[in-house]
Amino acid sequence: MSVSGSQRAPISTLTLPDSVPEKQRTALAHLLHALNQPLTGLQCSLELAVAQARRPDQYVHTLNESLELTLRMRLLVETIRELTDDRRENPKECETLQLDALLREVADDLRPVAAERDVHLVLALEPPLPVFRERSHLRQIIFRFLESALTLTRAGSDFHLTARHEPEHAVLDLSWSAAPSPALSPFSRAELGLLLARAAWENVGAQWTASQTENMQACTVRLALASPTRRTPGPHMQSAVSESERMS
Repeated sequence: MSVSGSQRAPISTLTLPDSVPEKQRTALAHLLHALNQPLTGLQCSLELAVAQARRPDQYVHTLNESLELTLRMRLLVETIRELTDDRRENPKECETLQLDALLREVADDLRPVAAERDVHLVLALEPPLPVFRERSHLRQIIFRFLESALTLTRAGSDFHLTARHEPEHAVLDLSWSAAPSPALSPFSRAELGLLLARAAWENVGAQWTASQTENMQACTVRLALASPTRRTPGPHMQSAVSESERMS
């Protein structure tokens, strides 16, 4: 039995929790609206399929179409779930980190991904860039940020990452030559990953700006530097500095 249109509650009207920050509420409203499209498409396909008898190849076509729509919905739902996850830094785990060293560490981890995609990583990291953050949380943000952008980079091109010092901020500039639009664009896994990275940066107080031309994309992140009283390296960075000194 079909459900009449008047009984269907549009997804875009779902109420968001009051605890969700305003910037995330805007992103969530956008995602919920986007979710409505494949959901409506799936419902229409299934309703047409059961409305009358069809040839086997037509049913196969409907099933393939439905699978693609389901994949789009799964990606959107996963993104919405993660965006509403109240994962915050643990103040007790925060320490002074050298952001330039952490950026290089993550970039090195992603070199196999870059090589597989025939992308050349170009790093210009200006030390020192001390920040007071929870290491594991910040590393996760950086990894998603770089990996998502790297996945959207055109094969055979350069991927530029710079980190520089401003009076009160560490500034990260990321730019890349845009690859052809991926499947499921503008809501592919990589594009949604970049959206999640932006939300995560903003959750730790960073400022995010982005620009796009026909062939290039760029993002800039400004993260507050550690206060002068907190610029003694934490245990992770102390061990990293010691290892660097031994290697030199």
